[in-house]
Amino acid sequence: MKAFADLYARLDATTSSNAKLAAMCDYFRAAPPADAAWAAYFLAGGKPRQLVPVKLLRQYVMTASGITEWLYEECYQAVGDMAETLSLLLPEPGVADDAGLAQWVEERLLPLRGLPPEEVPARLASLFDRLDAHGRFVCAKLITGSMRVGVSKLLLTRALATVAGIEATHMAQRLIGYTDIGARPAPQAYLDLLAPVSFDAEARSDGQPYPFFLAHPLAVPLERLPGLLGPTSDWLVEWKWDGIRAQVVRRAGQTWVWSRGEELVSERFPELLRLGELLSDGTVIDGEIVVWREGRVQPFAQLQRRLGRKNVGARLLADAPVVLLAYDLLELEGVDMRNQPQAARRAALEHLADQVAQRSRVDGRHADEVQAPRADPAHASSFMVLSPLLRGDDWAALDAQRAESRALGVEGMMLKAAGSTYGVGRTRETGIWWKWKIDPYSIDAVLIYAQRGHGRRASLYTDYTFAVWDGPLQSTERRLVPFAKAYSGLTDEEIRAVDAIVRKTTVEKFGPVRSVEPSQVFELGFEGISRSTRHKSGVAVRFPRMLRWRQDKSVADADTLQTLSELLPS
Repeated sequence: MKAFADLYARLDATTSSNAKLAAMCDYFRAAPPADAAWAAYFLAGGKPRQLVPVKLLRQYVMTASGITEWLYEECYQAVGDMAETLSLLLPEPGVADDAGLAQWVEERLLPLRGLPPEEVPARLASLFDRLDAHGRFVCAKLITGSMRVGVSKLLLTRALATVAGIEATHMAQRLIGYTDIGARPAPQAYLDLLAPVSFDAEARSDGQPYPFFLAHPLAVPLERLPGLLGPTSDWLVEWKWDGIRAQVVRRAGQTWVWSRGEELVSERFPELLRLGELLSDGTVIDGEIVVWREGRVQPFAQLQRRLGRKNVGARLLADAPVVLLAYDLLELEGVDMRNQPQAARRAALEHLADQVAQRSRVDGRHADEVQAPRADPAHASSFMVLSPLLRGDDWAALDAQRAESRALGVEGMMLKAAGSTYGVGRTRETGIWWKWKIDPYSIDAVLIYAQRGHGRRASLYTDYTFAVWDGPLQSTERRLVPFAKAYSGLTDEEIRAVDAIVRKTTVEKFGPVRSVEPSQVFELGFEGISRSTRHKSGVAVRFPRMLRWRQDKSVADADTLQTLSELLPS
């Protein structure tokens, strides 16, 4: 455990990618396979479910440190993180032991789940008494399921590939599914990650997907596109769909559906399991899961109703049916297609879509006529629709089509180099994909609540709630109605300035939250908007963030609920 806590300290102490890479390589070269298996799991983003309820952990800290509830709350608010609060408040430790990470996780931490509440304090005392302050911090992070390390999946992939002496692309493929909720890190699983590459052994025979190829944002003026990208004929252009990226894998007579987050979501989308029945073994399709009704894509809010549910009832299946909008073919008849040019993969995908549509007709499962955004009905089944290609003589013509994105329920366009192969992650080594998004929705809103941040921002008010007016400027009885929370978009200097204003204009305190006098206006940007019965405003927005601090605007000039309503899709 100490070695892993030391690794965490090294990673947390630097922002240098090279330093983080060196730290991970040092750890994995020295760690026993059992410990390394769990370390790779945590660094890759794997999280066991919370092992001890926060209420019990909080009560244990107060009892063990001999402090009152109000003093604990003050300490927590000053730090902003429960694990750090615990590590600072607990009494000095006793005698440390040399048990490794695997022993700690498997024999000491995982058995905490489901323990009778009266037994928890003694068990926690036994654990924390063996750790120093930093070890306690890491242990508490594991117990609460909130382990976050400033390491990207790509950087971990590079570290493991370096230790194994293999290409990072092979390691990325092996890591797929390593943190799946049903996975249990084991020494052999880790040794398999480091094994020499054998192309026979690397052949896909299970349900594992391929690492996803990711796009780069394209944000340059229209007049620069010809010089940057060349003619439009060099590119395959599609809509950027607002759904869930996924791969449908058909092998050995079974079907698996994987999300981009490397989560196995097959049970949540039984329609795509039926799609698998129309595919030949050795087929992997990359695409977007969307709700498809009346021949067109429905708003993302409809898809959200399906998320987080392992068992989907018949009514929800009927109300929010999904299809796979297919746009790439990664494997065909067991052959890896990723090294073929994008245009060749697209041609093969179109031929496959024809076959699926024909099989679907035989089974009586053909979809309704496909409407805008249009795809060819000949390529549509009830479970898969081929993502249509868009045409334009020049970039100005495509830009004119892109302006229609909101009306069609899409986020803009995807540009894929016709000669590019399918890479791993966000790389430019094998070609490039661009996401040419439309400008976000924006609205001027008033800051009404603030809460402290976490970690290094625990002493600053960085998390804000924003409101708009429920009536026009002429109304004498209008009120501010909260509609969104945001915490990103400001510079460090702006955050410090807003923090000072929050402290000076506080009206009330509600635990960690401060109600402030409405005095500051911010322009908020967001990617989507939908109706919501769960919010006072009646709307919900996607990915809100602060675009700029509108110090030139008065609170009275902020936007209204009517303005928000006008942004709702028809």
